[in-house]
Amino acid sequence: QVQLVESGGGLVQAGDSLRLSCAASGTIFSINPMGWYRQTPGKQRELVAAIFSGGSTNYADSVKGRFTISRDNAKKTVYLQMNSLKPEDTAVYYCYYGLRPYWGQGTQVTVSS
Repeated sequence: QVQLVESGGGLVQAGDSLRLSCAASGTIFSINPMGWYRQTPGKQRELVAAIFSGGSTNYADSVKGRFTISRDNAKKTVYLQMNSLKPEDTAVYYCYYGLRPYWGQGTQVTVSS
């Protein structure tokens, strides 16, 4: 069984930075993808960033150039560095692992203007 625990969310002002972390427990294989989705009330969960085996990444167009995803396989942790935050980045951010996938409980990010 895989469990994911996110941390690092909070309330910041536009232009600030935050770093989200997602620590996994259980059996994790580096070949499987990890990443982040986000969701706001009334909207579908949307992909923010993903990282695949070998280190290749994928980003939503809205965050390209501002967010960076990285992964430490030894620590079974995925990170999301978020710079130049905008009010429209406000959402609950969910970590995921694998193709099934497994989900974390979510962490709130609020960006004030």
